[in-house]
Amino acid sequence: METTPLRTGGQEETEAVIARYQSMVYGLAFAKTGSGADADDVFQEVFLAYWNAQTKFRDEEHRKAWLLRTTMNLSRRVTAATPRRKNVPLEDAEAVAAPFREEEENRVWAALQSLPEEQRLPIYLFYFEDLSTEAIAKALRVRPGTVRMRMTRGRERLRTLLKGDYFDES
Repeated sequence: METTPLRTGGQEETEAVIARYQSMVYGLAFAKTGSGADADDVFQEVFLAYWNAQTKFRDEEHRKAWLLRTTMNLSRRVTAATPRRKNVPLEDAEAVAAPFREEEENRVWAALQSLPEEQRLPIYLFYFEDLSTEAIAKALRVRPGTVRMRMTRGRERLRTLLKGDYFDES
């Protein structure tokens, strides 16, 4: 059975793709840049690139991978162009506008944002976007074992940051 490649197309198709992937693109951009304003810019750039692309996708998984890769690349461009502090203390990170309604969720998000990017992105993609370690490895262009190692180290750092809140002090 031969499948017809999916192509970027008209306004209705683009609106459907935006509706389907908007939270993934925005969430990844926010996780990568740490800024709502930068995530907004990346979001717009990603879907503008999608609109302008003449790409033929093999299937929906290929389209999703293209959106993830484009989001990563544009986020990298935004963060490279803006002077930033590499590590923000957790107390300072909490002062940023809260993306969630529940205080507990915001505390976890702030802790996640304080992780180095190499640990933050795999954890975000695994838990927030429900991607497999293999899909994350493809998106980040690393081996699956590297993804698992980064997630393990990131979880350990989160455990330390959130000690007393969610984990026993022992």
